[in-house]
Amino acid sequence: MLPSSRERVSLHTSDEDNQAIQRAMEERLRFYSANPAQISTRLHELDEEWDIERAIEMNASALAFTGIAAGIFGDRRWLLLPALVTGFLFQHAVQGWCPPVPILRKLGFRTVYEIEKERHALKALRGDYVGIGLDKARSPHVLSAAAA
Repeated sequence: MLPSSRERVSLHTSDEDNQAIQRAMEERLRFYSANPAQISTRLHELDEEWDIERAIEMNASALAFTGIAAGIFGDRRWLLLPALVTGFLFQHAVQGWCPPVPILRKLGFRTVYEIEKERHALKALRGDYVGIGLDKARSPHVLSAAAA
């Protein structure tokens, strides 16, 4: 059985790297809980953050393009590079793993779900969900609420 889109990358990430990404998010949420006036700025930053899928797509397309150009204008053996890259891209689409994943995760690239988890926690801290039972008074529970 294939892992779901939500968990396929984290399942292929070391526990240490997953925990580091989680801790970093929790630290940011503690900071913004104490500095709510800056939450809107952070939400804008999240809009600009590249998720791991985007980074992998950019990396794969750059390598494939380079291999094709080198194969056309240089040695045809360079055409093996785009073949290899597209194979890894397919593997990532199916399993959630390819060679750049461990490196990108160590660098802190997050999945879209991890980014959205932080976004919803920040909105709860800001008071966006007051009408549905999440408010600033319950901010210690914001992270678990965002995960739900």
